[in-house]
Amino acid sequence: MLDAAIKEQLAAYMQRVTLPFEIVATLDDSDAAREMHELLQEIAGMSDKISLRTDGDDARRPSFSLKRTGTDQSLSFAAIPLGHEFTSLVLALLWTGGHPPKVEPEVIEQIKSLDGEYNFEVYMSLSCHNCPDVVQALSLMAVFNPGVKTVVIDGGLFQKEVESREIMAVPSVYLDGKHFNSGRITVEELLAKLDTNSGAREAAKLSAREAYDVLIVGGGPAGAAAAVYAARKGIRTGVAAERFGGQVNDTLAIENFVSVMETEGPKFAAALESHVRAYDVDIMNLQRAAKLVPASEPGGLVTVELANGGTLRSRTVILSTGARWRTVNVPGEQEYRNKGVAYCPHCDGPLFKGKRVAVIGGGNSGVEAAIDLAGIVEHVSLLEYGEQLRADAVLVAKLKSLPNVRIHTNAQTTELTGDGNKLNGITYTDRVSGESRHVALEGVFVQIGLVPNTEWLKGTVELSKHGEIIVDAKGQTNLPGVLAAGDVTTVPYKQIIIATGDGAKAALSAFDYLIRTPAPEAANLQAA
Repeated sequence: MLDAAIKEQLAAYMQRVTLPFEIVATLDDSDAAREMHELLQEIAGMSDKISLRTDGDDARRPSFSLKRTGTDQSLSFAAIPLGHEFTSLVLALLWTGGHPPKVEPEVIEQIKSLDGEYNFEVYMSLSCHNCPDVVQALSLMAVFNPGVKTVVIDGGLFQKEVESREIMAVPSVYLDGKHFNSGRITVEELLAKLDTNSGAREAAKLSAREAYDVLIVGGGPAGAAAAVYAARKGIRTGVAAERFGGQVNDTLAIENFVSVMETEGPKFAAALESHVRAYDVDIMNLQRAAKLVPASEPGGLVTVELANGGTLRSRTVILSTGARWRTVNVPGEQEYRNKGVAYCPHCDGPLFKGKRVAVIGGGNSGVEAAIDLAGIVEHVSLLEYGEQLRADAVLVAKLKSLPNVRIHTNAQTTELTGDGNKLNGITYTDRVSGESRHVALEGVFVQIGLVPNTEWLKGTVELSKHGEIIVDAKGQTNLPGVLAAGDVTTVPYKQIIIATGDGAKAALSAFDYLIRTPAPEAANLQAA
């Protein structure tokens, strides 16, 4: 079942199991059940604290559950969790077996303090790089709170169930049979949705914090680099981020970050956070900035107001809020989002196996998406607004060699159509003939670039006509003590390696500002 290297690695992990637990499998005569049984036998043979039973009576077959002896733990997998979910399986086994998770103690306490019963079902695909975060978050909650029951379901293995619930995007989470969340969500975000009083408590704690020397808003590559460089100067550094890693979390393969031959976005994002945590940096996750209030005098405190009502103050601020997927802004896009309209081909592509889909966008992202999807779906229509595709020549050549792809240039998307429940087609105008055309299909993947996250800054920091923060060669904005870095700025070529360099530069510029700009009297700073 497992190759020798993976089996050896897994066996080493299983030696960390300290508490006995059992695996209860519900099997049938399918090939998938035989594959699952073989995997579970191998796992059970790696530790004398793990026992395997095959007399389960779960409604989903094949499936298996993990239960620590003497507890009411309820964590099940209606899946053979390999691929991107292999790490999720390993962690679930370790946590069930008593190995402590690498999670802040207050998060574990918040999980344990949840009252009531929560029955979660999370649908994922083994090729989805966003799914493991959600699977692991819900697994953690099931291990540490007996009131939380979690079932992890492979949409590809239980396709009829997926179709009956009209699930067209993963990860998709259901709570007590009702849709709860689509897309990536961390354990902290899950807890915030379940514990409705957590926002006010968090806001009060944030507002009470002392002022920083450098406050970084955004935790992507630029923000992480800025945090490392600032912390190494020995100055008080904080990072407020909606989600650490930013857009990198939604990137599958990274092959052009010099010195790293190949990695995946979520792994790279985790490495960024781990590097920052190695220094004395105050990381504040799940924090969305709502307003920037400039300092009243040079060297004074800049204030960042947060969406939850909290405030943070700092002598310098580095804005690195990054960018998000650009939308087409045509009728039907929002109505059928996650009902046929998708933005992550790696995550949601397997849900469209054997179906007809379209990709909007002829740049590298769009062409790469079309190439990947062509190996899964029946047919791909690629729509590009311009006269020709903008992707690298090697990618275009590969795309044109695929028999189940049709390229439409000079195609202006005008509507995404549906039956009220899910998408059924795309309408576009041929910009040469003026003719309106409709293509019947079941999925549309939007890949038309990024838009900077700067709406909250309008009226304060100077922005370009495209909404990017205007910066000089040192990363300085038009406001004293306010700098910016990464995809949110006017710096060209939105690449991870460029963002990290800009983040480092902004931190060095912030330090230079601090040593050259006298601070007002301490009393005045505290009053501010």
